Amino acid sequence: MKSYRKELWFETRNRREYINITRDIEVCLAESGIKEGLCLVNAMHITSSVFINDDESGLHHDFEVWLEKLAPEKPYSQYKHNGFEDNADAHLKRTIMGREVVVAVTNGKLDFGPWEQIFYGEFDGKRRKRVLVKIIGE
Repeated sequence: MKSYRKELWFETRNRREYINITRDIEVCLAESGIKEGLCLVNAMHITSSVFINDDESGLHHDFEVWLEKLAPEKPYSQYKHNGFEDNADAHLKRTIMGREVVVAVTNGKLDFGPWEQIFYGEFDGKRRKRVLVKIIGE
Protein backbone atom coordinates (compact mmCIF):
# COMPACT_ATOMS: atom_id res chain seq x y z
CA MET A 1 0.00 0.00 0.00
CA LYS A 2 1.21 3.52 -0.86
CA SER A 3 0.84 6.61 1.29
CA TYR A 4 0.92 10.28 0.28
CA ARG A 5 0.92 13.38 2.51
CA LYS A 6 0.84 17.07 1.64
CA GLU A 7 -0.06 20.29 3.44
CA LEU A 8 -1.97 23.00 1.62
CA TRP A 9 -1.70 26.52 3.04
CA PHE A 10 -4.33 29.26 2.90
CA GLU A 11 -4.47 32.86 4.05
CA THR A 12 -7.85 34.49 3.53
CA ARG A 13 -8.47 38.21 3.15
CA ASN A 14 -11.66 38.03 5.20
CA ARG A 15 -12.56 36.61 8.57
CA ARG A 16 -14.91 34.10 6.92
CA GLU A 17 -14.54 32.57 3.47
CA TYR A 18 -15.38 29.40 1.57
CA ILE A 19 -12.75 28.20 -0.90
CA ASN A 20 -13.30 25.40 -3.40
CA ILE A 21 -10.20 23.20 -3.03
CA THR A 22 -11.37 20.33 -5.24
CA ARG A 23 -8.80 21.05 -7.95
CA ASP A 24 -6.01 21.22 -5.34
CA ILE A 25 -7.03 17.77 -4.07
CA GLU A 26 -7.18 16.38 -7.61
CA VAL A 27 -3.61 17.60 -8.15
CA CYS A 28 -2.55 15.84 -4.94
CA LEU A 29 -4.24 12.65 -6.10
CA ALA A 30 -2.41 12.79 -9.44
CA GLU A 31 0.91 13.39 -7.61
CA SER A 32 0.26 10.40 -5.35
CA GLY A 33 -0.11 7.93 -8.22
CA ILE A 34 -2.76 6.12 -6.19
CA LYS A 35 -5.57 4.63 -8.28
CA GLU A 36 -7.67 2.85 -5.62
CA GLY A 37 -7.95 3.93 -2.00
CA LEU A 38 -9.06 6.74 0.29
CA CYS A 39 -8.33 10.44 0.42
CA LEU A 40 -8.54 12.26 3.76
CA VAL A 41 -8.67 16.06 3.72
CA ASN A 42 -8.74 17.81 7.09
CA ALA A 43 -8.38 21.28 8.51
CA MET A 44 -5.42 21.52 10.88
CA HIS A 45 -6.82 24.50 12.80
CA ILE A 46 -9.75 24.57 15.21
CA THR A 47 -11.38 27.60 13.62
CA SER A 48 -11.54 26.24 10.07
CA SER A 49 -13.35 23.40 8.36
CA VAL A 50 -13.28 21.05 5.39
CA PHE A 51 -16.62 19.91 4.00
CA ILE A 52 -18.30 18.62 0.84
CA ASN A 53 -21.19 20.39 -0.83
CA ASP A 54 -22.30 22.15 -4.01
CA ASP A 55 -20.31 25.07 -5.45
CA GLU A 56 -23.21 27.49 -5.65
CA SER A 57 -22.93 31.09 -4.44
CA GLY A 58 -26.50 31.22 -3.09
CA LEU A 59 -25.79 28.17 -0.96
CA HIS A 60 -22.57 29.72 0.37
CA HIS A 61 -24.54 32.82 1.31
CA ASP A 62 -27.07 30.59 3.06
CA PHE A 63 -24.25 28.90 5.02
CA GLU A 64 -23.07 32.30 6.19
CA VAL A 65 -26.54 33.46 7.28
CA TRP A 66 -27.35 30.13 8.96
CA LEU A 67 -24.03 29.88 10.82
CA GLU A 68 -24.29 33.49 11.96
CA LYS A 69 -27.73 32.73 13.45
CA LEU A 70 -26.40 29.64 15.24
CA ALA A 71 -23.12 31.19 16.46
CA PRO A 72 -23.11 34.97 15.96
CA GLU A 73 -19.71 36.64 15.93
CA LYS A 74 -20.86 39.61 18.04
CA PRO A 75 -21.26 40.65 20.72
CA TYR A 76 -17.93 39.11 21.68
CA SER A 77 -18.92 39.31 25.35
CA GLN A 78 -21.54 36.58 24.91
CA TYR A 79 -18.83 33.90 24.97
CA LYS A 80 -16.70 32.86 27.95
CA HIS A 81 -13.92 31.81 25.55
CA ASN A 82 -13.49 35.40 24.38
CA GLY A 83 -11.00 36.74 26.88
CA PHE A 84 -7.76 37.23 24.99
CA GLU A 85 -9.36 36.30 21.66
CA ASP A 86 -12.58 37.14 19.84
CA ASN A 87 -13.06 33.87 17.95
CA ALA A 88 -15.40 31.72 20.05
CA ASP A 89 -17.95 31.84 17.25
CA ALA A 90 -15.34 30.41 14.83
CA HIS A 91 -14.80 27.39 17.10
CA LEU A 92 -18.55 26.74 17.14
CA LYS A 93 -18.90 27.20 13.37
CA ARG A 94 -16.09 24.71 12.80
CA THR A 95 -17.84 22.16 15.01
CA ILE A 96 -21.02 22.54 12.95
CA MET A 97 -19.33 22.35 9.53
CA GLY A 98 -16.92 19.57 10.43
CA ARG A 99 -13.20 18.92 10.58
CA GLU A 100 -12.59 16.62 7.62
CA VAL A 101 -13.85 14.63 4.68
CA VAL A 102 -12.89 11.22 3.35
CA VAL A 103 -13.45 10.53 -0.34
CA ALA A 104 -13.09 7.18 -2.07
CA VAL A 105 -10.54 7.00 -4.88
CA THR A 106 -11.63 4.87 -7.83
CA ASN A 107 -9.69 4.52 -11.07
CA GLY A 108 -7.44 7.41 -10.04
CA LYS A 109 -10.34 9.84 -9.54
CA LEU A 110 -12.20 11.24 -6.55
CA ASP A 111 -15.39 9.19 -6.42
CA PHE A 112 -17.99 11.96 -5.99
CA GLY A 113 -21.73 12.06 -6.30
CA PRO A 114 -23.34 14.66 -8.57
CA TRP A 115 -22.31 18.27 -7.79
CA GLU A 116 -20.03 17.31 -4.88
CA GLN A 117 -16.99 19.53 -4.35
CA ILE A 118 -14.52 19.89 -1.47
CA PHE A 119 -14.37 23.21 0.38
CA TYR A 120 -12.12 24.85 2.92
CA GLY A 121 -14.25 26.92 5.29
CA GLU A 122 -12.46 29.68 7.16
CA PHE A 123 -14.16 31.21 10.20
CA ASP A 124 -11.31 33.22 11.77
CA GLY A 125 -9.12 34.19 8.85
CA LYS A 126 -6.54 36.75 7.85
CA ARG A 127 -3.66 34.47 8.84
CA ARG A 128 -1.96 31.38 7.41
CA LYS A 129 -3.62 28.06 8.09
CA ARG A 130 -3.13 24.60 6.68
CA VAL A 131 -5.10 21.65 5.40
CA LEU A 132 -3.71 18.12 5.49
CA VAL A 133 -4.18 15.82 2.50
CA LYS A 134 -3.47 12.13 3.22
CA ILE A 135 -4.07 9.56 0.50
CA ILE A 136 -3.61 5.83 1.02
CA GLY A 137 -4.13 2.95 -1.38
CA GLU A 138 -2.66 1.15 -4.33
